[in-house]
Amino acid sequence: MTPQQALYKYFGFDSFRGTQEQIITRLLNENGHSLVLMPTGGGKSICYQLPAMMLEGGTIVISPLIALMQDQVDALKKKNIPAEFINSTVSPDQRRERLKRFAEGKIKLLYVTPERFRKEEFIDSIGKSKISMLAVDEAHCISEWGHDFRPDYSRIAEFRQIIGNPLTIALTATATPDVQKDIIAKLGLTKNEIKIFHEGIERPNLRLETTDVYDEKETLAALYKVLDKYKGPGIIYFALIKKLEYYSQILGDKGYKHGIYHGKLDAQTRKRTQRDFLSGRQNLILATNAFGMGIDKPDIRFVVHAEVPSSIESYYQEIGRAGRDGKDSLCMLLYNQQDLYTQMEFIKWANPDANYYSRLFDIMKTDIDAANSMGIDHLREQMSFKDKSDFRVETVLSMLDRYGVTEGEIENKNLKIISDLPHELHDENYLKEKLLRDNKKLLSVVNYFKSVTCRRVYISDYFGFPGEPACGNCDACV
Repeated sequence: MTPQQALYKYFGFDSFRGTQEQIITRLLNENGHSLVLMPTGGGKSICYQLPAMMLEGGTIVISPLIALMQDQVDALKKKNIPAEFINSTVSPDQRRERLKRFAEGKIKLLYVTPERFRKEEFIDSIGKSKISMLAVDEAHCISEWGHDFRPDYSRIAEFRQIIGNPLTIALTATATPDVQKDIIAKLGLTKNEIKIFHEGIERPNLRLETTDVYDEKETLAALYKVLDKYKGPGIIYFALIKKLEYYSQILGDKGYKHGIYHGKLDAQTRKRTQRDFLSGRQNLILATNAFGMGIDKPDIRFVVHAEVPSSIESYYQEIGRAGRDGKDSLCMLLYNQQDLYTQMEFIKWANPDANYYSRLFDIMKTDIDAANSMGIDHLREQMSFKDKSDFRVETVLSMLDRYGVTEGEIENKNLKIISDLPHELHDENYLKEKLLRDNKKLLSVVNYFKSVTCRRVYISDYFGFPGEPACGNCDACV
């Protein structure tokens, strides 16, 4: 079977898009490792899902988000493609059964989080399987220079060794030149062993605009203008939940029907909101950046950022959800100087110093039972918590989990400390460098707003694709 025939048989498409065919040909015919940089909605998944069906053994897909892997596996099963996932939501019996079927060749694609490689049972079982390919999705998580760094991702070279150093493909929508180099190194490969495929940020149907707003009145005027002009589905992103809820009230009173989505809503409500939006029952969503991963809806006509985002990486990822059907779509950034202070506060609380990490770790280690029984509020109290917007305790808990220092969750009263603080989290120089890097990323958003030349060229240059022609479509060009 040729890749073209497989494309039609498994996915129902008559032709490949962009560089898909070149990538698949390299994997199948040259057994060549690949790093794929492709815009959100550009069709990255087919680049590994199709070869997985044509290769003799199984394919392990490392994916960072449980919800995302579940959505992808559900979509593959609807196409009769034998795929499964293993993560913390799967019972031990289901886990063993899925690993057995993968070893027997009955499952072709097995999605796992990188943390799964900490489990001896998983490593033992996976060693009995014939693995032809490793696919690393959201590969920017590998790099400590990336905006979504996951420490377990940085052990990919070790994982590759465990499964016999198979053919490897890493995929992401956003990677600056530094991040690209880091990804290749962390895969345990050299630049001569891997080929980089990139499509730049060529999405000519996306109209990039910015609007300077001074206050609530100007923000609402800009939102009404977009909502009255663009009748199709759309997303309005906010940085703060309280601001989202405030504007939700005003828009609702004005008759603009919408759903809301943020991290403090319960899982069932979030799932229902996402389902309503994907099915078309709900056309407008007001959301924080918690909404978006796995939102594969082709006809989103506008994405508005009502508050300044934290980086060009996250901004580009979020606007990439618009116009996947190729039709004209608006990507509007509302720029309020005041929002910068909000983001700078976020950055400050997301970057505790070494002393804070050490103190909180010692408190937990001394009495983990107290932490479990009294929860986060107890830890905040112990750390002399004064500012309501200070979420350093949550940051530390999240980082300890990412680095494999803890297991379980404080909310479920089953948090356990299983190792010591890693070097990075008590290295003051490393933490200062990270803080500086995050502030530089915010500055790049300010420069994007202030740019008087083509906005798409600015983003292309940022991601290391210089020399792109002006788009002729953004507000700076027109």
